[in-house]
Amino acid sequence: MMDLVVRSRRAVTADGERPAAVGVREGVIVEVAGYDAVLDAAEEHDLGDDALLPGLVDTHVHVNEPGRTQWEGFATATRAAAAGGVTAIVDMPLNSLPPTVDVDALRVKQAAATGQCHVDVGFWGGAIPGNAGALPGLHEAGVFGFKAFLADSGVPEFPPVSPIELAAALSAVDAQFVVHAEDPFHLHEAASSTAYPDFLASRPPEAEHAAVRTAIDAARAGGRRVHILHLSAAGALPLIRRARAEGLRVTAETCPHYLALAAEHVPPGATEFKCCPPIREAANADLLWAALAAGEITCVVSDHSPCTPELKRPDTGDFAAAWGGIASVQLGLPVIWTAARARGHSLPDVVSWMARRPADLVGLSRKGRLAVGADADLVAFAPDASFTVDPAALHHRNPVTPYAGQTLTGVVRATWLRGRPVTGETPHGRFLTRES
Repeated sequence: MMDLVVRSRRAVTADGERPAAVGVREGVIVEVAGYDAVLDAAEEHDLGDDALLPGLVDTHVHVNEPGRTQWEGFATATRAAAAGGVTAIVDMPLNSLPPTVDVDALRVKQAAATGQCHVDVGFWGGAIPGNAGALPGLHEAGVFGFKAFLADSGVPEFPPVSPIELAAALSAVDAQFVVHAEDPFHLHEAASSTAYPDFLASRPPEAEHAAVRTAIDAARAGGRRVHILHLSAAGALPLIRRARAEGLRVTAETCPHYLALAAEHVPPGATEFKCCPPIREAANADLLWAALAAGEITCVVSDHSPCTPELKRPDTGDFAAAWGGIASVQLGLPVIWTAARARGHSLPDVVSWMARRPADLVGLSRKGRLAVGADADLVAFAPDASFTVDPAALHHRNPVTPYAGQTLTGVVRATWLRGRPVTGETPHGRFLTRES
């Protein structure tokens, strides 16, 4: 007797999209059978032509609690994640106070998150100047790796590292390092302006190219794993391609906003589009899509980075003064599916980019797949339904979004976490730690 069976004529399994029935017992997938298979269960759902996906894994989320909980918190961020078909997130170490740069700070963050999480939550540690000695203990405590900035992070308590300091951090612990790759020497102070091209010019592609070179050099010198966060500038792709051909463990991700939005279409004063690195031109996005299809970009994650509405400076529309960050953990799946299907990509492609590969990046072997032995994190997804983005319908704390008013394809009908429905009422998410 199983606890749950979910059937779909469009289940996305390791074998691709096919009719299937997924059986669940005690929170784990115990059978992936044919659509018409006879399976005894206490509860059954037939999705018909709606798709059954594994829960997405988002390894780049800024929750900000504690310390800046008015920007975002665990309850709201994870409720938004579940509404968007995301069943596991990995929280970034900065914007919370204290930042997650030692074991004590990790315990503070875990205490703040306890009892609030609607999806499973893991944590990144932070590498900042002077804390290399704290990294082994933090890694042992279960963080998935360490984030470092090569340029100003935007918050004073999480300063950037120099190339020498990055190398020291990599030598301190054998871990996954994830790098915000912008070189400060190629960045320019943006002048006060409501014109998006003025802000874009302050963060040219060369800043990413130079920083990616720095990160690759550190990976080569230390023999460590280095992952380039939120790749925006497609011109850095040949550097990553050559590094991988050399045998270096260098990977990269990108985000929905770099694939689905374009600099040419950002209205004057629309600071909800501001992020760092910036949204670039449509021709650049075409190159990112090609690299994603070729496997040169590993995964697509949100970089969910919200703030309070006033920090976006809607009163002035000044891109220089506005906080840089886009909150999209709830919308990433329909944003990417809308754009992907228009380019001829399939649902299995999207699941690979947004579920299996992010899970593999951080070693979550039981997440991001419909397979026997995996956690029963399931998503009922209507791939042909459409909706118009209404900020008031978003669950993250401050409903500011550059997608407001857009019509997107793909609606999340239901989400199960380890076989239990996520309703947004009673949290039952768990903490995730690095698997040995």
